[in-house]
Amino acid sequence: MRKLKTKSQSRATSKITAIGKPEPGRKSAKFTKKARLIRLLSKDAGSDITSISKKFDWQPHTTRAALSRLRKSGYEISSMKAGTGKPSKYHITGTPEEQSAH
Repeated sequence: MRKLKTKSQSRATSKITAIGKPEPGRKSAKFTKKARLIRLLSKDAGSDITSISKKFDWQPHTTRAALSRLRKSGYEISSMKAGTGKPSKYHITGTPEEQSAH
């Protein structure tokens, strides 16, 4: 039988200490899943649900929910059909800062 970790043990083992990563006890916005997803969708090529799911180790429904949360937080996300039989590509076309500047 597997022994469960306590909350303090889980936190202690989950802290990232590698170079360029947040120091123990500190969160950095550029390493959050949301920030990584935004960076991935900001690339010119965009990304499809399958590749996002694999990259983040998420189920497809979780990936779609994350895209919805980005839309609700003010990001404009476009969906482009890549071709017959190919999955749709998603790409960020507007950020909350750009929209508030108008």
